[in-house]
Amino acid sequence: MIIKKTLSLAASIISLFILQFIFFTNSNSQDNDSKYYSNDSGVLSLMYHRFNENKYPSTNVRMEVFYKQMEVIKQLGYKFYNPKSFLEEFEEPKNEKKILITIDDGFKSFYNEAWPYLKKNNIPFILFVSTEPVGKYGYMSWNEIKEIDDSKLGFIGHHSHTHEYLIDFSEKEFKNDIETASRIFQKELGYIPSIFSYPFGEYSLYMKNYISKNFKLAFGQHSGIIDINKDKYELPRFPINEKYGELKRFKSIINYLPLEYKSLEPEEKKLNKNNNPPKLIVKFFDEQKNIENINCYSNDGGNWKKPNLKFSSNSLIINFKDPFLPRRGRINCSLNDNGKWRWFGTQFTVKQKLN
Repeated sequence: MIIKKTLSLAASIISLFILQFIFFTNSNSQDNDSKYYSNDSGVLSLMYHRFNENKYPSTNVRMEVFYKQMEVIKQLGYKFYNPKSFLEEFEEPKNEKKILITIDDGFKSFYNEAWPYLKKNNIPFILFVSTEPVGKYGYMSWNEIKEIDDSKLGFIGHHSHTHEYLIDFSEKEFKNDIETASRIFQKELGYIPSIFSYPFGEYSLYMKNYISKNFKLAFGQHSGIIDINKDKYELPRFPINEKYGELKRFKSIINYLPLEYKSLEPEEKKLNKNNNPPKLIVKFFDEQKNIENINCYSNDGGNWKKPNLKFSSNSLIINFKDPFLPRRGRINCSLNDNGKWRWFGTQFTVKQKLN
C-alpha cells in the first residue's frame, strides 16, 4: 500500500515537472518570437472627435480641413486600413504604411458631418462609443450607432460607460464602469466590442492589466506609429483638432515611420509624489541605427523643453528636469534615420493632488 502511494506521488511529481517544462518552453518561445526588429512600415492612427463644432477647437476639426486631410492621404498613396484587417493582421509586419481612422465619443456631429463623406468615399474607421451619453443631446442614438455597425465601414469600439476620469476611480468602480458598458453593448448590439479606447488616454498599470484580459487591443492618446512591437494595450494615435490639424503639420505626421523598440520603462504610467518625475528607459533593437540622433521634448514642469538624454549601448535613458504637473505629462521623440523620420511618444497621468 505504501509502495503504491509512493509510486503514485512520484508519477504526479513527474507529470507536474513535464507540464511546467512545456509551459516555460512555450512561454520563452513566444517571448522570443514576439520581439524582433521587423522594419515594419507601420500603421498610423488618427484620432478625431467633433466635426464642424467650432466652439470646441480642442476636439473639433472643420469639415473643409478634414476633406483636405483625407485628400492628402490619397495623394500620397497611403491606403486606409479596415479595422477588422488591422485586428487580424496586427502581428504581421507591414510592407507599406497604412492609415487607421478612429473617432472617439460618438458625437452627433460625426454622424451628421463626417459619416456621409466616409460612406461616400468608402473609408473605414473605428467609432469608440461610451454607453452612458448615447441618445443624449449632442450624441448619436443607438439606431445611428447600429447603422454604422451594420455598414462594412464602421467598427464599433468600447470607450467605457461614463467617460469619466477612470484613473481616479477605485478598482471596484473602474471594473463596474467597464462591465456596465459591456452589458449595454451586449443588449444593444448583440456583442461586446473587442477593441478599447482609454478615456482621455489615461490608464494605470492595474487598468491596463484588466483591459488586457478582456479586450484584444487598446488605444491611448499619445502620439506615435503602431508597429508589431508596440504594446497591444498602449497603442498610439495622433490627435487631430483645430490646433494640431493644420495641413503643413498633417503632411509631416502622415509621413512618419515607427521607431521600434524592445521595451519602455516604467510600465506604470500613473504618477504620484514617489515616482514623479519618472526615469524613462527605452531599449532599442541592435538593428536600429542612429539612435544618438534622437531628439525628445517633454512638458515636465508645465513647459515643453528638452529633457536630459543619456545613451547607453542600445538604450536611451531620459531624465526629466522637473515633475510633471496635473493632469497629463507627455514626451515625444523623433529620429532622423538617414532621411526617414521615425517617431514615438508616451503619456503619464498625474492626479490633481499627488499622494
